[in-house]
Amino acid sequence: MRKPRAGKPPAAKRIALACAAAAEDKKAGGIVVMDMRKVSTIADYFVICDGTSDRHVKAIAEGVIKGVEDAGARCYHSEGWGDASWVVLDFADVIAHVFLRETRDRYQIERLWGDAKTVKR
Repeated sequence: MRKPRAGKPPAAKRIALACAAAAEDKKAGGIVVMDMRKVSTIADYFVICDGTSDRHVKAIAEGVIKGVEDAGARCYHSEGWGDASWVVLDFADVIAHVFLRETRDRYQIERLWGDAKTVKR
């Protein structure tokens, strides 16, 4: 579907892995990095993880933003901070989904995008 831009550096993958590492530092559960390039035009990579409470989800999301900023990128937009059952972080070519565990089970986003290649589980 989506072709990588000519001459594009592997920055998106680096950012996705920085998201995953930052989520791991905050003790996120079920961290998955999915390569979306062949199945969607939304983003090159999805990073999906979960927390055990709304406070944990917020801490993970804040940690991911800081970790990616430390890696030299920025978060362009975020949503879901109110009830913190699903916080979405937009890093342009990478989208991080930080779920409350029950919300992740309900939406099954990995199953929805099951044709995407898993880079890291």
